[in-house]
Amino acid sequence: MTNSNLTLTLIGGPTVLIEYDGIRLLTDPTFDPPGEYKGAHSPVVHRKTSGPAISVDQVGPLDAVLLSHDHHFDNLDNSGRALLPNVGVTYTTNSGAERLGGNALGFAPFETRTLEGKNGKRLFVTATPARHGPVGIDVGDVVGFALGVKEPGDLLYITGDTLWFSGTEEVSRRFSPKVVILFTGAAEPKGRFHMTMGSEDALEAAAAFPEASLLAVHNEGWGHLKEDQDQLAHVFATFNLPDRLIRFDKGKPVAFAV
Repeated sequence: MTNSNLTLTLIGGPTVLIEYDGIRLLTDPTFDPPGEYKGAHSPVVHRKTSGPAISVDQVGPLDAVLLSHDHHFDNLDNSGRALLPNVGVTYTTNSGAERLGGNALGFAPFETRTLEGKNGKRLFVTATPARHGPVGIDVGDVVGFALGVKEPGDLLYITGDTLWFSGTEEVSRRFSPKVVILFTGAAEPKGRFHMTMGSEDALEAAAAFPEASLLAVHNEGWGHLKEDQDQLAHVFATFNLPDRLIRFDKGKPVAFAV
């Protein structure tokens, strides 16, 4: 049986173009230029420091958007929000779907739906648990996503904005993805606690998914991100794991035979 290619292109921040067997998906769409912004449903002001590698007009047709949450501007900006009506479906949290309306479809962690692409091919899409900060911090609902071909979660796991916690560990027990996209950056909007994965969380993920290829995103382009890809790679090298983390540069597609 001939393998299919999974191609991932980092556009910037949390925004990744996913192409598999003719199906095209996009994570957390952010295409606005640098500047200061505030989301529609959050008081947090985000400072964007660099723009996307690919413009929204260059992305092309999409079968779906995988939106971890709609209420933080660094995960859904003005241009990304304008894009959503032109997409087949937007998968997100239940609360996010209520706010967005239109083609937004919400689901709970470990709920699975079947996505049929414009070409008739199908993927399983499963929502996965996410905790966007330490216990006691309530920033609203967030989900990650697991994509499957023959069964749920056997292709790709996208963590969304989360720390490593019991919910992400449960993902590793249920699914065996070939590739894992970690939302890293050790986001630190205020105080000394992290809101997204830092190097320690990424090392936990490496141990939990020993057979998967790992890529890190959401570690550049915003002022509240404190750990970039080079720093993360240095930690992996320090722990004798340099080959576990694949370099993921903006605008340069990475392909996997899966």
